Amino acid sequence: MALPRIHATDDALGFHWRTPDDRPAPLADLFDLPGAEPHRWLPTHAEALDDVLVEVAGRFGEVLGGGRGARPGEHEGLASAYRAIDRAVADYAAAQRAAGLPADTRAGQIIGTAALLGIRARWVLGLTGPAPFDGSLDTPGVGMVGGHAGLHWAEDGAPWRGARWLVVTDDGRRLPATLSMLLHDSSGVAKDAALTEHRDALAAVTEAVVDPAGPPMTTFGEAPMVASGAVDWLLFDWVMAHRERTESGDSGAVVIPTGRVRDARLIVAAADASARVRARFDPGLLALPR
Repeated sequence: MALPRIHATDDALGFHWRTPDDRPAPLADLFDLPGAEPHRWLPTHAEALDDVLVEVAGRFGEVLGGGRGARPGEHEGLASAYRAIDRAVADYAAAQRAAGLPADTRAGQIIGTAALLGIRARWVLGLTGPAPFDGSLDTPGVGMVGGHAGLHWAEDGAPWRGARWLVVTDDGRRLPATLSMLLHDSSGVAKDAALTEHRDALAAVTEAVVDPAGPPMTTFGEAPMVASGAVDWLLFDWVMAHRERTESGDSGAVVIPTGRVRDARLIVAAADASARVRARFDPGLLALPR
């Protein structure tokens, strides 16, 4: 019996599935084939995405890590990279929904790393949406800062505008903070509570940015860019706080603690939502798998 297969995209990063009669197709569409094996094809898709991430890191690691800026001629490759990542993530998420299979921790880790690299690639290209409170925060000074850290929403009743960790000092200044800083570099932080609050906020923003009854996301106005920045900020902050910690420093690999299947599901959903909201204004992401 002929089986579908993964096919590398010609002359570009990424891959897609092809039917037994050699037609390109979203992974979810292949589940209607006789003898379909979603439980095997979904992990195969995730591992193929992991191979793409290895290639992206190998080609652009210094740029994505902030070691240098993009050189002339690298912008097209970075754009190809984040779009290939977005399509693979959306394809996986749509197929997982269609199969009705439980979240997979390994896939969650791979897609977490995919989100990290994709967001960094778009940041280098100047294509990220605004982070909540951009342009309205105070600049931290040198040395230790005393104050109260909390997760602040950009606008009450509008979760699609996002939330962000801030430190409010005793003299009323509002300073930017991150989940990584709270978990690894701060004292007096209730770490489990911070994780729960961030997790719940990311879930709320993810749901809001893809809600058909939500803000007017179908136009090229403010809403899609703001929503994109909102979900990307919380997702990026989450995966940065969960990178593998090694003797040589934090790597790009994202770690999901044993048993945290909910976290894997959340990462996949948020990365998928990020791609979908940007598909409304990025011509390179039109016709993502549903």
